[in-house]
Amino acid sequence: MANIREICIVPDPVLRQKAVKIPAIDKSVLRLVDDMILTMQEANGAGLAAPQVGVSVRVITLQMPEEKPFCVINPEVVKRSGEIELMEGCLSVPGYQGEVKRSVSVTVKGLNRNGEKIRMKATGLLSQALEHEIDHLDGILYLDRLVNENKLYKIEPDTNEEDIGL
Repeated sequence: MANIREICIVPDPVLRQKAVKIPAIDKSVLRLVDDMILTMQEANGAGLAAPQVGVSVRVITLQMPEEKPFCVINPEVVKRSGEIELMEGCLSVPGYQGEVKRSVSVTVKGLNRNGEKIRMKATGLLSQALEHEIDHLDGILYLDRLVNENKLYKIEPDTNEEDIGL
């Protein structure tokens, strides 16, 4: 049974570490994936990277609106195109949103939970979430990608504005 894990908040040092590649998908990795999906859903996030729950391995989970959650193990961006400025938030940086530059589309490869090779081309929120979560695996936070330091905004928890917590 999956468990909700505590989400690491800046300045937790695990968020700045480069995560290690998963050599083999075993029960512990599958348990981590299930825990991450539950944790992401409970926090109303679009994505979650393993370092955000204190585990420095290359695993991300994502869930787009009206879609089933999924994971990518050892994800790697193999192609980027275009550039767009977007508002972004992060479960590890609560109470803030910032304007960042992201790719219009990305192609990512990795493994699914069954160890099968996958490759996906994404645009929109999925592209943004993939880049954001893969950045976490390299110790990069969206704060590092702000258009400029004046583009970070404090948000109120009771605001009706939609928060993109990745």
